[in-house]
Amino acid sequence: QVQLVESGGGLVQPGGSLRLSCAASGFTLDAYAIGWFRQAPGKEREGVSYISSNGNTYYADSLKGRFTISRDNAKNTVYLQMNSLKPEDTAVYYCARSRYRSSRLWTLTGQYNYWGQGTQVTVSS
Repeated sequence: QVQLVESGGGLVQPGGSLRLSCAASGFTLDAYAIGWFRQAPGKEREGVSYISSNGNTYYADSLKGRFTISRDNAKNTVYLQMNSLKPEDTAVYYCARSRYRSSRLWTLTGQYNYWGQGTQVTVSS
């Protein structure tokens, strides 16, 4: 049974950092790509970052330099390190398993067939 469980969200001040985790079970990370998405109230879910099965990484242009995606195959976990957080980063963050090993269309939610429950990130003073 495929499961994705996010953790690590919380309340952080502007300029602070958080590291989100996405613990996967029921499959191995070297066989599928994983994406991180976020959804703020009243907004569409948007792609944040992506790691393909062979470890290539991609980011939303607006987030490059602040967010870093990584993977620990031994723990079957994907991480999203978020630095220099801004109030506009406030959202529920989701990880998702892609249908594919790699895809240029990684920001499209239809590329994913399994989603975690999400973890809330709030950036506020």
